Amino acid sequence: MTYPDTQLFINGAWLDAGDGRTLAVLNPATGQEIGRVAHAGKAELDQALHAAQKGFETWRDMSPAERSKIMRRAAGLMRERADDISQVLTQEQGKPLIEAKGEAMAAADLIEWFAEEGFRVYGRIVPSRTSLAMRQMVLKDPVGPVAAFTPWNFPINQVVRKIGPALAAGCSVLVKAAEETPAAPAALIRAFADAGLPPGVLGLVYGHPAEISSYLIAHPVIRKITFTGSTPVGKQLAAMAGQHMKRCTMELGGHAPVIVAEDADVALAVKTAGGAKFRNAGQVCISPTRFLVHESLVKPFAVAMVAHAKGLNVGDGLSEGTQMGPLANARRITAMAEFTQDAVERGATLLAGGMRIGESGNFWQPTVLADVPQGARILNDEPFGPVAAIQSFNTLEEAIAEANRLPFGLAGYAFTRSLKNADLLARRVEVGMLWINMPAMPSAEMPFGGIKDSGYGSEGGPEALEAYLNVRSVAVMNV
Repeated sequence: MTYPDTQLFINGAWLDAGDGRTLAVLNPATGQEIGRVAHAGKAELDQALHAAQKGFETWRDMSPAERSKIMRRAAGLMRERADDISQVLTQEQGKPLIEAKGEAMAAADLIEWFAEEGFRVYGRIVPSRTSLAMRQMVLKDPVGPVAAFTPWNFPINQVVRKIGPALAAGCSVLVKAAEETPAAPAALIRAFADAGLPPGVLGLVYGHPAEISSYLIAHPVIRKITFTGSTPVGKQLAAMAGQHMKRCTMELGGHAPVIVAEDADVALAVKTAGGAKFRNAGQVCISPTRFLVHESLVKPFAVAMVAHAKGLNVGDGLSEGTQMGPLANARRITAMAEFTQDAVERGATLLAGGMRIGESGNFWQPTVLADVPQGARILNDEPFGPVAAIQSFNTLEEAIAEANRLPFGLAGYAFTRSLKNADLLARRVEVGMLWINMPAMPSAEMPFGGIKDSGYGSEGGPEALEAYLNVRSVAVMNV
């Protein structure tokens, strides 16, 4: 499938930038330019903001049933178009086609769930303590136009997790998606447009990230900010939003521990956590990164993890049989080399991988490091790549302490046959999402988000809608 150039979407129309500026889009499997994306300037942002305000005024006043019908039609279009969308997504992001199609199909599920959850935005009647003639009401109204900033690793998933609850709550959304992966989010927005979404309810812009974020966050039209990305950038945007009293949802970086207890099923742990580790070439905010393995199991675990890593078929995501595609950009190759070299210099043992594959494209060998010391960068900074770092522990309390040592608190994993251990892990591991004896299985109906420096707010479950609602108290005296 031919890769399309991507335009801006403003007030229900696809537009080029007024000054004709564009940015190159590269295929990470080849390093070659495959298309262009329009670069918005201040004029386009002003148009988009004006449209978002008008769109909000229209969408806010539509009934939940009317909004739900449009959202459900958009979900249906995503399913119909999933094969074509996955081709585009793989070309610009690199992940294998099966993962790209799964992302498009999951988006449809998320849209449908939020389309129905919009019916359950309830207020309440509160009896008065002074007079039966007084009617006390709690009302929930949409907060207003939203600015959504999304990353390149899941170009559809991270957009739909924001626009799903926002639209269900009655808000309009202006999306600033990643310039490296522009066509996939554009396909998502197109599904909504083709489903009959009124003009201005959804907008899509690309350009200079810092310039766009500083302009949108400060603008009086925007009433809510939602961001997925690194912790340092998230802190900057949250501080900026705070200066303007804008509400925020922040889904930030992680460094997910995997605790393999003394009584764990090693084969299950390797199959489950290993599959998650190398999914999307490790470029996943909830990717397992720190493998904390009981000292009695560390050798068989490492042997099995090496076999898993060496057995993966690494190649172009468009090629049949590819299990791991390239990293998204050349910066990630440099980062993987630096993480690996630092760990080895500090005493870690390189058991598998550790090298770039070929000279073209951004391919990196699935890598396994053992005996990684606590001071190594890879146990302290989020690697965001296909490198598994193994460290042993003696007691479960030690493992939990190590899991909680870092300021990150997004996701975690654990493996144990003991209900007592599982209960202790559930209570003590400081993460927003914990999966025990299973792979990560985020769903629309469950909260999705972190604690500590990994952010605040949820992008799943009924909790996700609360971030897009104002809660107001109204009392009426019957006279």
